[in-house]
Amino acid sequence: MAGRGTRLRPHTHTTPKPLLPIAGTMMIERIIDTFSQTLPQKIDEIAFVLGDFGKEVEQKLIDVAGRYDAKASIYYQQEAMGTAHAVYCAADSMQGEIIVAFADTMFEMQGKVEIADSDAVIWLKEVANPSSYGVARMEGDRIAGFVEKPSEPVSNLAIIGVYYFKKGEDLRRELAHIIDNDLKSERGEYELTAAIDALLEKGRVFKPATVDTWLDCGTIQSWIDTTNHLLGGAAATEPAKINHNSCIIHPPVYIGENVTLAHSTIGPNVSIEDGAVIEQSTLNNTIVNTTATVNGSTLTNSSVGSYSLVKAFSGSLHIGDHSIVGG
Repeated sequence: MAGRGTRLRPHTHTTPKPLLPIAGTMMIERIIDTFSQTLPQKIDEIAFVLGDFGKEVEQKLIDVAGRYDAKASIYYQQEAMGTAHAVYCAADSMQGEIIVAFADTMFEMQGKVEIADSDAVIWLKEVANPSSYGVARMEGDRIAGFVEKPSEPVSNLAIIGVYYFKKGEDLRRELAHIIDNDLKSERGEYELTAAIDALLEKGRVFKPATVDTWLDCGTIQSWIDTTNHLLGGAAATEPAKINHNSCIIHPPVYIGENVTLAHSTIGPNVSIEDGAVIEQSTLNNTIVNTTATVNGSTLTNSSVGSYSLVKAFSGSLHIGDHSIVGG
């Protein structure tokens, strides 16, 4: 999670992408929670590979790990040199069974992941347009190889960016070989897929884990869309628990703690984080972050940063933290 999240600006100017809220819960915590529910064993350690995010962010991540009774380890990627390099930054934690996941990869699946009788598992999602993805080529119930954006119909199973390795040391060894020998891709980066290809060539058994839903949060629109998807499930707040205060609520919505609502129409598909104030406004398909204020406005398909003020505005907007529009 060392990237700067440029496609989610202005919000990521002040908040690292994996810490952005999705209906009351940080993106990174939702990912960890999915693993806690779908892995057959307990998570013992969570290794975070960061950029220069500061001690406050690091403490939030340590707290997240603590909520799962897991050790938190913090590593740094000072320069973006590719996915293999990013993962190798956490080399000291790559022992025994490990999961490698990119911090904007959210998914939903039923039941537990089957990891028996395999050296590695790769999470896959059936897609309608495989030519837009890296896909796994199957032989029976095993993964035989990978094809990047195939022009021919090789497979419709896209790689979502989540990997299990029974022996983290094996992956660490391949990553070290790639970096020590400066084996960069045509893009000029060290690629995780190169290490996985090497393990396949050495006869390691790779099995698939197929997910039901693959949720992207790489852009502002996908962040809104993913929030709306989760609002359609358990993330929504029951309207009966909300003090309407002359408001009309159209579910699904999420409304956090200590939120003030007055003379407004909220929803559908609205997420309002803790401490926000919404007065004399109409909101739909919108995210309002912590302690923001929206007054006398009509917002659709919008995102409002923390501690921001939107006043007498009508339309769609995306503003970062500590901003003022129309005030």
